[in-house]
Amino acid sequence: MIIRTMQRLPRQGLAAANMLQKRVLMKAYSGKTEGNQNSNSTLSVPEKHGIDVLREPNLNKGMAMTLAERQVLGVHGLLPPCFIDQETQVKRCMRHLNDKPTPLEKYIYLCSLQDRNERLFFRLLHDYLEELMPIIYTPTVGLACQKYGVLFRRPRGLFITIHDRGHIYDILKNWPVRNVKAVCFTDGERILGLGDLGCQGMGIPVGKLALYTGCASINPTYCLPVTLDVGTNNEELRNDPMYIGLRQPRVRGEEYDEFIDEFITACKARYGSSVLMHFEDFGNQHAFRLLSRYLDNTCCFNDDIQGTASVALAGILGSLRITNNKITDHKFVFLGAGEANLGIAELITLKMVKEGMSLQEARDRIYMMDSRGTLSYSRTDLTEHKKHFSKDMPIMKNLEEVVKLVKPTALIGAAAAPKAFTKEIIEEMSRNNKRPVIFALSNPTSKSECTAEECYTWSKNQAVFASGSPFPRYEKGGDVFEPGQGNNAYIFPAVALGVMCCGSIRIPDELFLAAAEKLSSMVSEKDLAVGRVYPRLKDIQETSVHVACAVIEKAYEMNLATVLPKPKDLESFVRSQLYSTDYRPYVPTTYDYPC
Repeated sequence: MIIRTMQRLPRQGLAAANMLQKRVLMKAYSGKTEGNQNSNSTLSVPEKHGIDVLREPNLNKGMAMTLAERQVLGVHGLLPPCFIDQETQVKRCMRHLNDKPTPLEKYIYLCSLQDRNERLFFRLLHDYLEELMPIIYTPTVGLACQKYGVLFRRPRGLFITIHDRGHIYDILKNWPVRNVKAVCFTDGERILGLGDLGCQGMGIPVGKLALYTGCASINPTYCLPVTLDVGTNNEELRNDPMYIGLRQPRVRGEEYDEFIDEFITACKARYGSSVLMHFEDFGNQHAFRLLSRYLDNTCCFNDDIQGTASVALAGILGSLRITNNKITDHKFVFLGAGEANLGIAELITLKMVKEGMSLQEARDRIYMMDSRGTLSYSRTDLTEHKKHFSKDMPIMKNLEEVVKLVKPTALIGAAAAPKAFTKEIIEEMSRNNKRPVIFALSNPTSKSECTAEECYTWSKNQAVFASGSPFPRYEKGGDVFEPGQGNNAYIFPAVALGVMCCGSIRIPDELFLAAAEKLSSMVSEKDLAVGRVYPRLKDIQETSVHVACAVIEKAYEMNLATVLPKPKDLESFVRSQLYSTDYRPYVPTTYDYPC
């Protein structure tokens, strides 16, 4: 047999035999290494050898490597003489993780696991997603970004600065993977509700792309996180010796726009015109403007605008099954008029128009407040997007007074204004509505407009509540509530999966509306009985497949898809594209001839 023969060879002969065997195997199995990612029997022959195999996270299997694999790949003796399967590795990892005393230390452990064994990391995430979501993303990722300069150990993604103008394509060539299909990028100006974190915002695109795989089983090899460093206006960060970015104020204006344009152009040149460009955590002054600039000529979306809008609308549509009315019966008050709330308002408008309202009738049912008060005709500082929802009313700066005047059926907050939904406001909402809809969507938890317990207590258990960050189960007076988290992870990974599968050339709002409608339809009666307006997080991988199919269906309907002809069975087609966390064998089955 091959193994026995190789053991008798001297060092040079062994190396030559290894290379020869790999060439033969690669030729025999060419085209099969990534063809069916659902199969754990698909042979994959690493091009690396020896210690380099263990240092490569997408190759390293740790002690799950068989004896034959260790011998052929030259790592025998570099691992303990112990052979365990992936299930046992997962149990070991959870034991280590549970020994960590704080969420931040758990985050650090998971990052180190991803850096050394990628498939094991995603297997852990797949099996324990509901438990690990708050660790790898909100709320823990916010703290991780604040401390990113201290935590930084190993580069993950690309850091491109304003000083790299004219050379961005060359920097993209430094990324070791050519077959990139999705780029998640930020300039770090508005990280969650924490403000300008500059270069340390890299934790966000890294975390978002981890959820691409964890929630929608997108191959992590296809994903590239990028931070565009144009400086920071956070003076405390600039003076921090641990800060890892450019120590200068933010670049604005034409120079900034040219920088972004060169980056997007370079990505399309390097990875193809259909590469998905995911805008993340850009400041308000850039977010809408950049999305509008590229939406019609680039396969792109802004998760803070469109993803948040879609998941919020899904929650509202789910709440209709509790309130027993139609979306056109609702009247909305929004606290905050930034990119998140404006995106939600626009998508609600699109849904109302689809239900038969005129555009102006739909906008008339939406009232918004920003830091300067209600969006009123008399204000001269409103952006074009804010003007869509301005009203002929006095400028009011007190939310309680607005609620009393407007008498909304739904109150939505995404202003990072903690405790803004007071006892008096929620009581007023409850007096005006049998089942008031109250969404406190700000992240992280410390920025939430109210807690689930406060909302249920002050509304006497009548509110339909959802939040941006997770809150625990609540019980009182015999009633049991499991508040739903309006987590964008229900939407953006599934939309990305659908877009990548069908090769959509653009991602208009209609695709996010289709995603919201499908997501809301997957909320079970059992979920609604405990006040949940979203499917259970533990089922998100299955949910993502169905949401992706709805997105693909809409893309074909709008003639945006480029994968032709349209697959007859969309669900089977999508499932065939999914990434498997199972280890792939590195050595084929061998056998002897009879003597």
